[in-house]
Amino acid sequence: MIKSFKKFYDRYKEINTLLSSPDMANSPDVFIKYSKELSEISERAHMYERYLKLKNEIEELKSIMSGDMEEEVRKEISDKEKEIEALEEESIQLLEDSDPDMNRNVIVEIRAGVGGQESALFAGDLLRMYLRYAERHGLKTEILYSHGTELNGFKEVVFSVSGKGAYKLFKYESGVHRVQRVPLTEASGRIHTSTATVAVLPEASEMDVNIKPDELKIDTFRSSGAGGQHVNRTESAVRITHIPTGIVVVCESERSQIQNRAIAMKILRSRLLELKRKQESEKLSSMRRNQIGSGERSEKIRTYNYPQNRVSDHRNGFTTYKLDRVMDGELDEIIESLRKWEAEKNGILRN
Repeated sequence: MIKSFKKFYDRYKEINTLLSSPDMANSPDVFIKYSKELSEISERAHMYERYLKLKNEIEELKSIMSGDMEEEVRKEISDKEKEIEALEEESIQLLEDSDPDMNRNVIVEIRAGVGGQESALFAGDLLRMYLRYAERHGLKTEILYSHGTELNGFKEVVFSVSGKGAYKLFKYESGVHRVQRVPLTEASGRIHTSTATVAVLPEASEMDVNIKPDELKIDTFRSSGAGGQHVNRTESAVRITHIPTGIVVVCESERSQIQNRAIAMKILRSRLLELKRKQESEKLSSMRRNQIGSGERSEKIRTYNYPQNRVSDHRNGFTTYKLDRVMDGELDEIIESLRKWEAEKNGILRN
């Protein structure tokens, strides 16, 4: 079960032996070093020890399973196996807790990809799916920026998700999402393939990213709109360009220039944090490359096939024939499969 935890268990025993050596009294620096390492690996070592104990108990129970005791022994074995399943979940949680982003809020960016109007409509479908998903988990959402189309689709939409577990629930969604269906605009009834990209950014604070005022170019302009009394006639929209990286953020969702600037800065900080993490992972290959993909938007991560009511995730091969429910925000089954797959991929669990 816990594939990589055995090495922590073996090392835990080795360090305990070293610390009990009489020579250790003359080496306080070494003693401190080993004690610190022991503290760092003890939880995983004890988890593996519990696993071994449960496996041994199951084998012992199987050896006495006969006659009148059989039903009672089977029940006890079943109880032990459930404990192992709980231990598997605990090991996944331990992996997730090591991710410094786990308790962060997130900013989600959805952009229409290949497919014209159909792609924009699909981007709108993904937005509704995510908003329902967040609602089901009691998370708060806020649209930060949107660029809509005439058919109620979106060329681009950016929203925030805040609350406990936001990053944990959305972290697997970065990448290219592909839809296969008959577009509303298609008269012949042919199935088209369109795409939309999703980027999930851990929300950054001012402490995470240091942005100097002279690194910014800030422009203001009138918000765009379909016309009528609600068109903003003042220059409330804000465009911020981060000169060193060339990252541009536009916000015109609010009627106040101050509010739009604050939102734009929030998005900019998160994009810069993600860029910083990406650069770090390229230098330290042991970091994000061990996680699900690299987060690159060129990676097709999931297909939504409407004729077959099917959703397939290409990273772990998971498929469900509940597309209608998935599009209504029921993503838990998919996300849970990815959590377990990530743990297996990182050497935490065996198949």
